[in-house]
Amino acid sequence: MKMVTLLEVGNLGGLVAMIIGIIIVVALVVSLVITFFVKLIYESKDQRKFSRKQFIQTMAICLLICGLISGVVCGGL
Repeated sequence: MKMVTLLEVGNLGGLVAMIIGIIIVVALVVSLVITFFVKLIYESKDQRKFSRKQFIQTMAICLLICGLISGVVCGGL
């Protein structure tokens, strides 16, 4: 007997979209928390200023790393 996966059951596109949306929201929140933590560490020394460009770059790097991790977890190795 052939195993039936979740996607082969049919009409579960909404569920898949919700799962992907949840993954994106969690990645955004985790990246935001990490970026604020990096900002606090950066500004704690020598009265340096964390610019908006640095904030966006740090957030983008964190999102890319979260995307790689979620790809490994969801896709498997």
